[in-house]
Amino acid sequence: MYDLLNTLDTPDQLRQLERSQLPALADELREFLIESVSKTGGHLASNLGAVELTVALHYVFNTPFDRLVWDVGHQSYGHKVLTGRRERMGTLRQHGGLSGFPKPEESEYDAFVAGHSSTSISAALGMAVAAQKEGQGRRAVAIIGDGALTGGMAFEALNNAGAMDTDLLVVLNDNDMSISANVGALNNHLAKLMSGRFYAAARKASEKMLSKMPPMLELAKRAEEHMKGMVTPGTLFEEFGFNYIGPIDGHDLDVLVTTLNNIKQLPGPQFLHVVTQKGKGFKFAEDDPCRYHGVAKFDPDAGIEDAASGKLTYTQVFGDWLCDAAAADQRLVGITPAMCEGSGMVRFAQEYKERYFDVGIAEQHAVTFAAGLAKEGLKPVVAIYSTFLQRAYDQLIHDVALQNLPVLFAIDRAGLVGADGPTHAGAFDLSFLRCVPNMTVMAPSDENECRRLLATGFSLDGPSAVRYPRGAGIGAVPDKAAAPLPVGKGEIRRQGEKIAILAFGSLLHPALAAAEELNATVADMRFIKPLDEHLAIKLAATHELVVTVEENAVMGGAGSAVAEALARHGVATPVLHLGLPDRFVEHGDSAKLLAECGLDAAGIAAAIKARMT
Repeated sequence: MYDLLNTLDTPDQLRQLERSQLPALADELREFLIESVSKTGGHLASNLGAVELTVALHYVFNTPFDRLVWDVGHQSYGHKVLTGRRERMGTLRQHGGLSGFPKPEESEYDAFVAGHSSTSISAALGMAVAAQKEGQGRRAVAIIGDGALTGGMAFEALNNAGAMDTDLLVVLNDNDMSISANVGALNNHLAKLMSGRFYAAARKASEKMLSKMPPMLELAKRAEEHMKGMVTPGTLFEEFGFNYIGPIDGHDLDVLVTTLNNIKQLPGPQFLHVVTQKGKGFKFAEDDPCRYHGVAKFDPDAGIEDAASGKLTYTQVFGDWLCDAAAADQRLVGITPAMCEGSGMVRFAQEYKERYFDVGIAEQHAVTFAAGLAKEGLKPVVAIYSTFLQRAYDQLIHDVALQNLPVLFAIDRAGLVGADGPTHAGAFDLSFLRCVPNMTVMAPSDENECRRLLATGFSLDGPSAVRYPRGAGIGAVPDKAAAPLPVGKGEIRRQGEKIAILAFGSLLHPALAAAEELNATVADMRFIKPLDEHLAIKLAATHELVVTVEENAVMGGAGSAVAEALARHGVATPVLHLGLPDRFVEHGDSAKLLAECGLDAAGIAAAIKARMT
């Protein structure tokens, strides 16, 4: 079935193929990806769209000596298959298996860790400068999608790279038609011409001749830009200092290979615009690329089936609350940095179009934009993943908290995130949020509490954050009529002896299970800031050991807040802190990972028993 693909274990072998064999290889690779991802789940549509581009890049460039830097990594599965990991693709995103993103520890062909967007150009530029200092002819290529190009960091890197005489190639994988119109034969022909050495040599000679006549040189440059602007959308990138080539058909291997070979010979910063189709070659994904962006296991012949209705996820709880809150308060506006579906805002975007803002992959802008809205009397809700909020930390401090503006951060994917691994885990938000003045920080223990704490945060006149995990909770049905919870107040959920467990967030439930075995007292603390110090001190005074439990890094987290409070009040009761370890937790099944970290019921009980002996 995979006659060519099965003979290739390295890109060196790929480069031995005839160019006429490459389309057949691309077809096999696409079929392999559909079959493989249908069994493991993962990112599908973006990978199918990048098949020909991946083949062409490895065919033209001498990887791993030449560096390919993939942005985000959503399109790197074909790269993994062609770089010796074909037999391991069945372990993708599973514990102990292949990562869903580029990972240098996994392969020398993975030049840089990727999980967040808009980083590739900066990283590749650093590699290009290092290569220039080495003087060994190493090339650096950044492959970035049109969505990732919306990130401010990408433009910062373009601005810097364009001003440097460095051999860097940026490949824009435009799969949403957000920049270019239809790509046709004329565009492909012009790209071949403009990337050729004759055009480059003629351009250089003309510049040298006209340099003695500055007005004529400026006129010639303007004429060239005008002519390019008539047939290509590259004026913006030319202004950054890049030589823009394209747009070209990203599924035409002949055009890709010819153009890349030509560009490889050109000095200085080059920008290649490639237009592809998400989900290419798989009708289900072509028709609905958004739905097939990230998939669970599915039948390739039947496509994705609608999931059976079950417990609400925390994301769905947020989405429902957002719509209800918007109906009750005209000041509410919702903001997302390109994560409408992932953050549960689809219904809100449909029902409240004028109050919904998707700002693109631009977390920093999202937060300061929210601050501007709040400054004028609106009540912004920023729906953002914990790991992506890290990118906007300065804006959260300087633009929101410093001005004490009423912005509610609905923080999804707090804690471990399973198959997506450490690049997407929300391990640090309690630590970096609780030290910020004016912030109110909350962690609900179930779905109903999530809704009530969202309402609590929205009712405040200053910045607040509600952090909740990925997936479903215990099945607690949200009470739409329930009032907001009192700020800074926890609740005792089980009365026991000797041991007091202070649980923050969804780990309350394994803590309760462990407490049954230990006959321990358990408190649902709810608030990390302001901490219910009265409850913490009371429990510390009446028990022999205080245990804090959180799905956050132990250092600086909720447990640290408890220890600081007890120390401040002169309470000397011993404290045991349980939380995520001081390491990046790898990808795998979330429940198993929590158990490995000692954060399931058995692990909590074992840690307490060990401390009490």
